[in-house]
Amino acid sequence: MAFNIRKIIAGSLVVLTAATAAPSLGFALDDKQKQEIGAFIKEYLVANPEILLEAQKALKAKQEQAQLEQAKAAIGDNKDAIFQSTHDVTLGNPKGDVTIVEFYDYNCGYCKRALSDMDAILEKDKNVRFVLKELPILGPDSLAAHKVSAAFRLVAPEKYGDFHRALLGGEDRATEETAIAVAGRLGVKETDLRAKMVDESNDEAVKEAYTLANTLGITGTPSYVIGNEAVFGAVGVEEIETKVTNMRSCGSTIC
Repeated sequence: MAFNIRKIIAGSLVVLTAATAAPSLGFALDDKQKQEIGAFIKEYLVANPEILLEAQKALKAKQEQAQLEQAKAAIGDNKDAIFQSTHDVTLGNPKGDVTIVEFYDYNCGYCKRALSDMDAILEKDKNVRFVLKELPILGPDSLAAHKVSAAFRLVAPEKYGDFHRALLGGEDRATEETAIAVAGRLGVKETDLRAKMVDESNDEAVKEAYTLANTLGITGTPSYVIGNEAVFGAVGVEEIETKVTNMRSCGSTIC
């Protein structure tokens, strides 16, 4: 019965739309008929609000699929910038057979929780190449911390992994001051950092990250790129490992 009612509603909506859009084609309803149909649809939806939830769910799924398709096309067009940019830092095996690219912000709570996911993957899988792509989108503090981070990479690239873990894993908000303090604990002087903080390549790095994020449809952090797929959100170790396994098995994140 519910199925038939929904067909009636769908048909009524089509007729009502047609009557509004093209009355000259013989679909016009008078005002009384429109009111009756409108009242019927309203009454049914109020009595069966789960239909609206179903529609919302279907819309969300459609939007997510469109987002994934947009990202897939963008990955194909921007492979070098995504996977081989000279601005990025690589952890794990630099010659690994599968690359995971992470977009992150040092003040992102989900990124902080996902830090342990990265470490778990790198500890377990010695053939993964993990690319860090900083995307400071959470305000002036994030951008200021990024400038220190980028300078640190130029001064002491061999210690960047330790810097990354200390700043992202810290309880304090990431700012210029806290980032410089982390660097100091790792033996890098503030004067050396400030000399590199004016380096124009730092600006180019973040501009590239912003451009890629926009092209890929990334609106939050963390987000990942694995193979031909963009993965949005802190999805956890298991899901990422499954995609890595699939990449090795069939060359795609979904086999």
